[in-house]
Amino acid sequence: MLRFLFLAAAVALGVTIGGALVPYARLALAPAPDPVTVTPRGDLADDERATIELFQAAQGSVVFIATQGRAMDMFRQMDTPRGAGSGFVWDTAGHVVTNAHVLAGARTASVRLPGGRARPARLIGTDARNDLAVLQVQGMGLAPLPVGTSADLQVGQSVFAIGNPFGLDFTLTTGVVSALGREIPTDRGGTIRGLVQTDAAINPGNSGGPLLDSAGRLVGVNTAIFSPSGASAGIGFAVPVDVVARVVPQLILRGRYDPPALGVVGDPRADAWLARSGRGAGVIVLDVAPGGPAQAAGLEGAVETEDGIVPRDVIEALDGEPVATIDDVLALLDRRAAGQEVVLTVRRGRARREVPVTLARGG
Repeated sequence: MLRFLFLAAAVALGVTIGGALVPYARLALAPAPDPVTVTPRGDLADDERATIELFQAAQGSVVFIATQGRAMDMFRQMDTPRGAGSGFVWDTAGHVVTNAHVLAGARTASVRLPGGRARPARLIGTDARNDLAVLQVQGMGLAPLPVGTSADLQVGQSVFAIGNPFGLDFTLTTGVVSALGREIPTDRGGTIRGLVQTDAAINPGNSGGPLLDSAGRLVGVNTAIFSPSGASAGIGFAVPVDVVARVVPQLILRGRYDPPALGVVGDPRADAWLARSGRGAGVIVLDVAPGGPAQAAGLEGAVETEDGIVPRDVIEALDGEPVATIDDVLALLDRRAAGQEVVLTVRRGRARREVPVTLARGG
């Protein structure tokens, strides 16, 4: 009994360290640690305050987009989560801009603002060529982002990306404009041209979110990354806001974007063959649309013979800008409007001529 009481008292007066019983009295003799001294921080740097204010002003205009697809189990069809992305408020009517690829294959989509609950969104229109799409939501406090310009962007200027990388809501990353006029291939075999390259970290889930300048203005829509690992490698791409400002109003108005038509038929493979043949770079006019602008201007399509295609007219430049493929022509037309006159530099044989053409409405 005495031994039991002694052990009980020892346990009551001791602590266990590494499995050994250490008397509490011995620990109590250790000197107390010095109190932690907190060094006053002082004021934030001007650039830090500016970044904080930019994020606070823009955060309420950035949305989280979740999409659902249709799946079938043994008994019924059901909507299941498909993916997530980002977007931003375009106007007070509830229009939200995102990437077309964020919505690809989705049956339904929902939109959530910071601190709010998700609301169903209605698809208004998509433009896969520029990877842009517009949704519309109702009943939300909507504050549009101020829209800037991208034609005057310069390599080295600061930019800020806000989005939902890997589902982590409303994340801010910073960087600079790394390059301009980039182009990347799409999953559908096309090419997106004229992109803004940035080293602001962009990851899966950032797609569709805004790229802002230091004034908090929209200068691009984050759309893709270059990354062997699938995560940010410091090379991200954004659709320039000048393209967004041209495409989005048409998507809202008509549900689609139709750039002006020149009325020529081309093929990048034919253009590549021409360049390899040593006959000079250019866009082979394979055919012209009956009654279209090119036909009215006197352009003629290629002639098909037993030996293959014999080019007639080859477009070398549009308004003085050289073109090497039909994609180059389409990219330049994307900056113009129906009814506008352009001047084509056309080669036929060894002769060159300047041909004015009035663009028609696409469709």
